Amino acid sequence: MKQLLLGNEAVARGLFEAGVRVVSSYPGTPSTEITEAAAKFEELDCEWAPNEKVAAEVAAGAAIGGARSFCAMKHVGLNVAADPVFTMSYIGVNAGMVLAVADDPGMHSSQNEQDSRHYARAAKLPMLEPADSQECKEFTKRAYALSEEFDTPVILRLTTRIAHARGVVECGEREEIALKEYVKEPSKNVMLPAFARPKHEKVEARTKALVEWAEGCGLNRIEDNGAKRGAICAGAVYQYAKEALGDSANYLKLGLVWPLPEKLIRDFASLCETVYVIEELDDFIESHCRALGVEVVGKDVFPRCGELSQRLVKKLVDGVELPAAQLDGPLPVRPPVMCCGCPHRGLFYALKRAGVYVSGDIGCYTLGASAPLSAMDACICMGASVSALHGYNKARGSEAAKKSVAVIGDSTFIHSGITSLIDIAYNRTNSTVIILDNSITGMTGHQQNPSTGYNIYNEPAQAVDLEALCRAVGIHRVQVVDPYDLKETQRVLREELEAEEPSVIISRRPCALLKSVKHEKPLAVDPEKCVGCQACMGIGCPAISMRGGKAQVDPTQCVGCGVCAALCGKGAMA
Repeated sequence: MKQLLLGNEAVARGLFEAGVRVVSSYPGTPSTEITEAAAKFEELDCEWAPNEKVAAEVAAGAAIGGARSFCAMKHVGLNVAADPVFTMSYIGVNAGMVLAVADDPGMHSSQNEQDSRHYARAAKLPMLEPADSQECKEFTKRAYALSEEFDTPVILRLTTRIAHARGVVECGEREEIALKEYVKEPSKNVMLPAFARPKHEKVEARTKALVEWAEGCGLNRIEDNGAKRGAICAGAVYQYAKEALGDSANYLKLGLVWPLPEKLIRDFASLCETVYVIEELDDFIESHCRALGVEVVGKDVFPRCGELSQRLVKKLVDGVELPAAQLDGPLPVRPPVMCCGCPHRGLFYALKRAGVYVSGDIGCYTLGASAPLSAMDACICMGASVSALHGYNKARGSEAAKKSVAVIGDSTFIHSGITSLIDIAYNRTNSTVIILDNSITGMTGHQQNPSTGYNIYNEPAQAVDLEALCRAVGIHRVQVVDPYDLKETQRVLREELEAEEPSVIISRRPCALLKSVKHEKPLAVDPEKCVGCQACMGIGCPAISMRGGKAQVDPTQCVGCGVCAALCGKGAMA
């Protein structure tokens, strides 16, 4: 049976066919669809974990318990999961364990462009990188065999273009893998220093054995076209190179990108007069080649930043500019904006009017940094808004605390904001934290989280009581506001900023795009009352525009939230 699948969907198909039992992940673009697709197979027990560290630990526990397991994350999620991942390299597995990490060259939806291949080398874990959807499925299955053969977790590296491209996949049947027996063995599974020291030696021996395996495993292959030049590449870049250079080059396609082969690279180089290492981001493969004494052309030609493409490879290697589609004029700029009726819009407008320093976080609400709201001063990583606000107020004192807030989403608060809030309560700064509770994990496409009351299957689940949780960690002042009610939101904000103790405001209103949300009728502008002051434009709602000097509301976009009406001093919007 053949199916047209996203790379992410093909990975999920590989999990099904490989007999995987337990899947635990935290949503993060471009990896999210793996777990969503896996949840459609009833044989897989899937879940959204509170964060990537927890997901990796769940997968580790399942592997120790004898079930093939899996977790997925985006590249910055691997930072969060690094603690258990590095130690599981020493412990190894009982049943196979695979982690998928999706890198984001070009930063389509990410705050940095890190190269996860360095994690494989640092943790001394084998890493596979597929180049199309069929390989996504096959490499996933191979990863479990590799995991169990070498007693190690295995990392499957995707990039945005592979994760989100569709390709034809030959689908097979599920292999039912019996639950492996668990045998109590502290010297293997308990990483006390006395047990960990000999494990490090085993890890080094394992890496050496994997290098030998890499030479003839079939995941790395030479394509000899009789050309004088060659290209070493992996993943999406292999596809770019093949399309750009065709049969005018030989190829060493790497499917195992760590550890890298040695003899195979030397053998390939001997076929060519010039060898190009074409890779996105860092000089990972190039540095390995140079360490082997193989002369290559790499980052002296190809960029370290951003994505490559067929056109760019052709230009940089052959000096040929391939023709591109021509337009009659420039495309209009379409920056990302908050959706019509987004509950975060009213809250950010209130923050802008208050003139406060806003410590931001990762989520839809990061768009509050954009004009015309421009209501965010800093954004580091998941959960950092709360602890960074604490540090800001420690540095600048009590007066600054009355003019500063942190904003964090409900899912992000569960992910890594709770411990930061504990720090505020324990170490006492008069910090005001605003939890933007829109009843869903919005940024990655509406996944449930522990505060929504539903699990990955949309079944009723225990919901975290955010108010009770905040009080339990030592915050005595907790207020809930509806961000559609602009006046009340502004009043509560002023009140909590003046308080002489830490406080939490929960800005609660479901995401306007949720199917369960019932919208009010669209607003309309009375042209007789509108004076063209453009006050309504200050919230940046896509449904509002100016025409003929008057405001206009697009009824096909407006959801009737009423925030704009609260800004109109003439009562022209109703």
